[in-house]
Amino acid sequence: MAFDFSFDGSECVTCGGKCCTGESGYIFVNIDEMLKISDFLNISFDKFTQTYVKKVGYRFSFLEKKSTDGNACVFFDDETKKCLIYEVRPKQCIDFPFWEGYKRENIDEKTLKELYELCKGVKCLKKF
Repeated sequence: MAFDFSFDGSECVTCGGKCCTGESGYIFVNIDEMLKISDFLNISFDKFTQTYVKKVGYRFSFLEKKSTDGNACVFFDDETKKCLIYEVRPKQCIDFPFWEGYKRENIDEKTLKELYELCKGVKCLKKF
């Protein structure tokens, strides 16, 4: 049985950064996104990439830092529990928690519960 669900981004304000903290991983970002973020931060692209980005194979990822909740994205503010670049965050962050394995057609009751535990913004609308 599949479930209809939506995402309520207003929940991001109160969640405490579950998508930004935890186990080590990659926060992939492309060049267009990096340009947008460096502009948002009002720093040069070169300075931005040297300070906040690492190369992973042929891709780029934000650096991580230690956090009270394990590891965190370099742009996560531990004090306020908010993303410092939320307005211009990369697609990977925008798409969270709907990554591989959590595609709409694969959602069942167990998966929806997992999604909800990952992200309080996931809202079940109705069974169908």
